[in-house]
Amino acid sequence: MLKGLKYFFLTLLLAALGHTAFAQIPDVPYGTDTLRGARPAQSIDSVRKRLEGDKDTVIYSAKYVKVTNERLLNDSTQVFPIDTGLTNFENYTALMQPRSPRIHLGNTGLPQRALLFEPAKTVGFDVGLHSLDVYMMGPQDVNYYRARVAYTNLSFFSGAFSNSNADQVFRMVHTQNIKPNWNFTVNFNNTGSRGYYRRQNVSDLNAAISTWYESKGKRYNLLGTLFFNNIRTPESGAILNESVFTTGSLDKQQEAVRLNNSYTNHRNNGFYLKQFYYVGRIDTIQSASKEVAKILPTQRVAHTFFYNIQKYRFRQNEPDTYKAFPDYYFNNDISQDSIAVTSFRNEFSYSFYLRGRSVSFVKNEVKLDVGLTHDLFHFNQYVNDSLVNNLRDQVRRVQGKTYQNIKLNAKFSYRFSDRVLLDGDFQQVVTGYNFGDYLYDAKLTLAGGQRAGKIILGAYAQNNEAPLIFKNWISNHYVYTNTDIGKQQINNFSFNYINDKYKFDVKAEYFLISGYQYFASQTPGGIDAAPAQLNSPMNLLKLAAGKRFDFGRWHFEDYLVYQQSDYQSTIRTPQLYNYFNFCYTKMFFKVLDAAMGVNVRYNTRYQAPNYAIGIGQFYNSADLSFYTYPVITPYIKATLFRTNLFIMYDYANQGLQSNGYYTVNRYPMPDKQLKFGVSWTFYN
Repeated sequence: MLKGLKYFFLTLLLAALGHTAFAQIPDVPYGTDTLRGARPAQSIDSVRKRLEGDKDTVIYSAKYVKVTNERLLNDSTQVFPIDTGLTNFENYTALMQPRSPRIHLGNTGLPQRALLFEPAKTVGFDVGLHSLDVYMMGPQDVNYYRARVAYTNLSFFSGAFSNSNADQVFRMVHTQNIKPNWNFTVNFNNTGSRGYYRRQNVSDLNAAISTWYESKGKRYNLLGTLFFNNIRTPESGAILNESVFTTGSLDKQQEAVRLNNSYTNHRNNGFYLKQFYYVGRIDTIQSASKEVAKILPTQRVAHTFFYNIQKYRFRQNEPDTYKAFPDYYFNNDISQDSIAVTSFRNEFSYSFYLRGRSVSFVKNEVKLDVGLTHDLFHFNQYVNDSLVNNLRDQVRRVQGKTYQNIKLNAKFSYRFSDRVLLDGDFQQVVTGYNFGDYLYDAKLTLAGGQRAGKIILGAYAQNNEAPLIFKNWISNHYVYTNTDIGKQQINNFSFNYINDKYKFDVKAEYFLISGYQYFASQTPGGIDAAPAQLNSPMNLLKLAAGKRFDFGRWHFEDYLVYQQSDYQSTIRTPQLYNYFNFCYTKMFFKVLDAAMGVNVRYNTRYQAPNYAIGIGQFYNSADLSFYTYPVITPYIKATLFRTNLFIMYDYANQGLQSNGYYTVNRYPMPDKQLKFGVSWTFYN
């Protein structure tokens, strides 16, 4: 029996081998497509087997997505790869940027201003409420994309301590091309936090929907953005315990504050549309990667339309028991101050370029832009007046006006070669509310070789009408009308040297400021903030230097600023600011690219400003300065596939040198806390 089975299995094996051998010989004429000649079942099986055996050779990455913004599109059509690296990833809020430090009231979302002198180079109508601007999203903050595949980035940052959260920040960017030449992008940001002390529960919302369309012939471009901002910030008036860092506190969330039912709400919504059309010859420079071409026009006409609604509202629904305000004008325990500003902007411009036909090496190129901007804006201001019709909650309009500005614009640039560039920007308001305002800005760039670096010589002159809040403001606790605040003039000269090869840059700036505008108390050490203007010219020198050292896996970075003025007690900024960072990088398990390091922030003592609730102004009052110590933050950050993440211990040295610190009078900064963040990137 077993012997019979042996021959039976041997026969089956020989039959199988024979079938396999004969299967290599086609049963169709030579040259015939075997797939078409096969039976349906055979063709399906063979296709399925081939598809299942093949590997997907397309791996989507950042190279399939390019990014640009409106500023980069002003001269030509150019795009760049998106940044997916870890540089500055741990400094996730506007309050933590190494080269633009801020003072603030306690955590992300609360009122802030620049620690150093950073004047805004703008011309035109200004309400003067900027304490929450860094949390806003506007057309200037929107990026435009070219996405060969759908791209999504999700980011989340949080700080945890006790039963509260210092920061909770969520950001989302999604972009994809509807057509090869038409892109659609959505931005969504949400910031919410309970804060370290009472009444710091911030709720911020930003959203933007944008699109970029480019015609197939590369002549017509359209940029459109619809944006929304809703910033809701509590106003605590600061804690009552002004010695919280010396006497200690068992639960800082239970520390009493001056105001328990007051808040500020800023809304900024609008629609932005820019169209430009290239006339005449179009030149093209191919990038080194051969993937992206830079489109250079010879003539361009452009039109910009901007519709914007800004609403500022302050709400107080409680008596001023602890004197957070100087006085009241309309209601002793309720404030409902608001101002709404609606503006329309139309801007027309024409540009032409003179250059040779060979653009592989651009030289002797001349560019001139001329334009006209018309701004129309209307504002209404309201207060809660208890005397109107004897109604406690009667809100009435106290003023409303309509203004307009007409501004002439001109930009000029002359590129002698790829080493020498001269450009200028000239803006002049020729009629309207801001008549006489101007900004004249010029720069000369001298570039050497890779080792030599480049030098940028700059100068600008600026003349500005005082913001509305300085000239004509009516609210329950602050009224300023018919003030004699004049224009402010700034003259600036700068020298900037940048060397990318050796990772070094230095900048020297000199400011001569006439008619410096600021807020100050009218009584020594008082809380009655009011507009003020310096009668004497103010000189200010600002020196900044940055350097990075790389020694194998060790990296050191330092940024130092020295600032000195002959009116240091008026401008109220520190003389010295320093940001130092060093880290060690290493690849773990061939997939985890990590950096472990520590950063240190430090500034010298300065006379701290006060904060005026209800008008969002930092003002000079008591000549009070606080001892300052370094703020040390160790961190670990890493990249794993398409995910970036970090964990850090902010202000880890608390208790070693100091128990806490202030940047604004009466508003303590957060204690040490653990923070983490993660950013996911998806390509579809």
